[in-house]
Amino acid sequence: MTIRMNGEYYILWRAVDAAGYELDVFLQKRRNQKSTTRFLGRLLKSYQKPRVIVTDKLKSYVKPIKQMCPKTDHRSDKGLNNRVENAHQPTRRKEKSLIIFKSPSGIQQTLSLMGKVRNIFAVDVGRYINNAKDQRDNFHKAKFIWEEAMLVIATA
Repeated sequence: MTIRMNGEYYILWRAVDAAGYELDVFLQKRRNQKSTTRFLGRLLKSYQKPRVIVTDKLKSYVKPIKQMCPKTDHRSDKGLNNRVENAHQPTRRKEKSLIIFKSPSGIQQTLSLMGKVRNIFAVDVGRYINNAKDQRDNFHKAKFIWEEAMLVIATA
């Protein structure tokens, strides 16, 4: 996904796991092999090596994935990365209506926070999967986590 800020375009890299949790968001100027290596290295520091990596058809992914994750299966067929594309939708909506980005670091912080909040509320609540009672219980748990986090931030 590209984000425009002050007339310049930035590439938004996003990693999502099989369950729909957003693992990381990374904003860079280019979409080449060097930036792919930076993003993949950043992910591998925080998470274990995946069994399968699904990407779009950008050729810059091939070499870094083979070098950094030699036993990982790399798939890049059309439509396989729909989970990541769907994870971009909330960002697109916010970008169009609410947020006017002023700096790359502001974009990085905002989108990182949005992803974490989305993980707590959208994925953990289990919309369309759970019955109404379980969904309400999960929402109250997520709300409790959110309120605890806000207390910690407010007192810091």
